[in-house]
Amino acid sequence: MNTTAIAAALSIALQATGVPGQDVPEAARAHPGMWPAANSPAALTDARTEAFVRALLARMTVEEKVGQTIQADIASIKPEDLLTYPLGSVLAGGTSGPGGDDRAPAQAWVDLAAAFREAAATRPGARVPLLFGVDAVHGHNNIFGATIFPHNIGLGAARDVDLIRRIGAVTAEEIAATGADWTFAPTLAVPRDDRWGRTIEGYAEIPEIQALYAGAMVEGLQGVLSADRPIGPEHVVSSAKHFLADGGTEEGRDQGDARISERELIDLHLGGYPAAIEAGALTIMASFSSWNGVKHTGNPTILRDVLKDRLSFDGFVVGDWNAHGQLPGCTSTSCPEALEAGLDMYMAPDSWRGLYDNTLAQVRSSRISMAVLDDAVTRILRVKVKAGVFEPSRYALAGQLGRLGEPDHLAVAREAVRKSLVLLKNEGSVLPIQPGARVLVAGDAADDIGQASGGWTISWQGTGNSNADFPNGQSIWAGLRDAVAATGGQATLSPTGTFTDKPDVAVVVFGETPYAEGQGDVRHLDFRPEGPLQTLQRLKAAGVPTVSVFLSGRPLWMNPEINASDAFVAAWLPGTQGQGVADVLVASASGAPGHDFTGRLTFSWPRTAEGTPLNVDDPRADPLFAYGYGLSYAAPQAVGALPEVSNVVLPPVNLDRFFIAGRFQPPWAMGIRDGSGVTPITTPSGSTASVSWSPTDGAIQEDSLRLAFSGQALVSIGGDRIDLLPLADRALTFRARVETPITGALWIGMGFTFLNLAELTGPVGEWTSVSIPLRCLAQAGVELRSVDQPFSLMSAQPLTLSLAEIRISEQAAQASGTCPTKTL
Repeated sequence: MNTTAIAAALSIALQATGVPGQDVPEAARAHPGMWPAANSPAALTDARTEAFVRALLARMTVEEKVGQTIQADIASIKPEDLLTYPLGSVLAGGTSGPGGDDRAPAQAWVDLAAAFREAAATRPGARVPLLFGVDAVHGHNNIFGATIFPHNIGLGAARDVDLIRRIGAVTAEEIAATGADWTFAPTLAVPRDDRWGRTIEGYAEIPEIQALYAGAMVEGLQGVLSADRPIGPEHVVSSAKHFLADGGTEEGRDQGDARISERELIDLHLGGYPAAIEAGALTIMASFSSWNGVKHTGNPTILRDVLKDRLSFDGFVVGDWNAHGQLPGCTSTSCPEALEAGLDMYMAPDSWRGLYDNTLAQVRSSRISMAVLDDAVTRILRVKVKAGVFEPSRYALAGQLGRLGEPDHLAVAREAVRKSLVLLKNEGSVLPIQPGARVLVAGDAADDIGQASGGWTISWQGTGNSNADFPNGQSIWAGLRDAVAATGGQATLSPTGTFTDKPDVAVVVFGETPYAEGQGDVRHLDFRPEGPLQTLQRLKAAGVPTVSVFLSGRPLWMNPEINASDAFVAAWLPGTQGQGVADVLVASASGAPGHDFTGRLTFSWPRTAEGTPLNVDDPRADPLFAYGYGLSYAAPQAVGALPEVSNVVLPPVNLDRFFIAGRFQPPWAMGIRDGSGVTPITTPSGSTASVSWSPTDGAIQEDSLRLAFSGQALVSIGGDRIDLLPLADRALTFRARVETPITGALWIGMGFTFLNLAELTGPVGEWTSVSIPLRCLAQAGVELRSVDQPFSLMSAQPLTLSLAEIRISEQAAQASGTCPTKTL
């Protein structure tokens, strides 16, 4: 049966079951005739591939077919599990690594991938090889020693298609060297609200760059598809993501709702997908997000009618991290609706076992039709054939770890850094730095490769990294030091900007600290840390010309910092090759620029801090620096003084949000008091004598904190002293999941006044929403007028529990409700 016949049979089966989108509200119903047409290359469905797939499908049992549609995370599955569960894929999520160590050496990744492949090859039956997926989104970023490139926001500014193709090829080669064969890239989001934490992953705020880059990145990763052979061992499967409009959600909320017209959905957010499909993208990842209230993972008019039919995408659609569990009527372990809507492979990192059992039962009971299952499995097998996983030569590069960070690869990364830099200001021609200059390099980020690399670097959120984690990297400070010395000058590092001998020029490197999705969402665009501004102002007052190098995953309102700088460079998140910054900032020995600035903004720079989303009719209206702006040595331009008062009024203190989306919200932080003293929680994972902590999944990936008590300890959130009396009709709310039985006292409160939390928690292993009226805390003795620890938790016995979404709820507490028992 050819592709057209399979589609026809599927259509008949879906119509017979009444599935195709009849329950989708009109506002979220796509009309394929409005959408442009595209086609996967004929090489994807060549006669040889299709014959092989048909023959293999005919030999497979229903158990094997169901297994192909499920992907598990390596943190929740062992290779030997594949002997029982014939899954189609495994992935390494952002915090997953061999043996539970996301900082494992590269050889451990090679060994783990080989162990999974061997298990899949030795199980009885059809023995379909699996795919091993990784999030290599700016290089093979989870691996020590790999080449790390600038994030997409910087690559967009480079506007260089050939560079993108070469970056894709380098990334693919290094992935293949560690034994993986699939990356969840490229991201083709079109971020429309810079408050979104994944703006960092977008090439541009309008789809121009996505359309230029999508095909080049796919071809760099996969190579050009051929009808007579699979992709080569130096290439890997790509996954264009996240389909669709993940960058268009209201107020930039991650996994939110894009409340826009179908015309806007097409014109702004389809962007690079047609080019990716035409270039042969083998997989596409469905978005967590919604369109007008309907999750894409469950919208057949988007996944089937548009993506698979109108755009003629012949690869397979993979879900995001337990995204199917967010559909109405679904859980992470049961969701036939997603498969029927057009999902082909569930990403079920920790839910895979229950999902396999339930999906198998649903197929056997005909709740899921065999036509739906066969269509999904056909697509998965087709991609595996083109990926070459059935060929012995597929993993020829596996274990060739010398390919990680090899000099030619690092040179491409350094070039990318140079081309991504955008010069916003250069008054008095302070740049380029002249030969023989005495240069002061300041700022906490100057000698911090981790901060320059941002999220999705070694760890998911990019936190906890040191320069020692980047053996092939060089900080911006080190790059400047070497470049200045090469021209006869001298550079001195002083993070605080202090000096004894007055320098000729100072370079201050500062910016956002690392984050990824969820934890990177913000409520405004004001760059609020005071330290960098004070350093700049102190240098300016001393008569030292200053250059700001700003590291960020989005444009931010920072007029005071720009005014205090003679030159200002938007360096985005350049990665590990700090020499690339020095290449442009430091003149050659002759005094002429070694490299000029060529980067141009692909995100307009905000005039105010309020973070208003871009308007579809006039996306470039009234920015401070417009889309396409960027100065150069060859084309200077005066900027002048900028107004330093934003139009937005920002609250001086965050009164009601303490721990949201897996991150403590400033100014709040958590500390642990036990027999070893008081220990602040400053890293994603760690331990004291009595408590260990680590991120864990709740509603979404790593939005929760797991606390494991081995003895008595007090865990509290503290910060500014606040007045909660005006909020006395509200409640302290949070979500809790007790993971081991409560065998002793468990207390919750504010400061050192406690109530009995054991009365409020649910069954072991289940999340419970806890709400404690502030009036109850006041009755127990809390002075609401003066609170500096709005959340305290104490356990007297060993216990493990997880917490999420700790806040003061706007929902009024019921006046007649019964208060928990006071304990202390």
